[in-house]
Amino acid sequence: MLIYSGIFSPEKNNYPVVCIHERLTGEPCFSCGLSHSFSLIVRGKIEEAYEWNQYGMRVFLFFLAQLLFRLDFLRLSLKRPENIKHLIIYDSIASLTIFLISFWPFIESIFTGFLRVS
Repeated sequence: MLIYSGIFSPEKNNYPVVCIHERLTGEPCFSCGLSHSFSLIVRGKIEEAYEWNQYGMRVFLFFLAQLLFRLDFLRLSLKRPENIKHLIIYDSIASLTIFLISFWPFIESIFTGFLRVS
């Protein structure tokens, strides 16, 4: 994600992934603008990133935290392989918690969309 955000430029608008929802409906979805937002965050343009997607920073921080978790998990599992089972449990709980915090607006919008369709 960090490499993708660094390679593809918001100035060139050369992102290979397009929003299918916006293509089909003409309406932006909750995730529209995330690629732009991530690219701008990597470049230090935080206010502009927020304009592209108000949830971009929280999702970006989720991916950054996951990278740090993976590196720390690797370090701890190599240092104390006998504790790997406990590490997996702690890592799973921490990852699930930050996932729910980071993606809650997206999850909520999915359920709200289903309720409107019903």
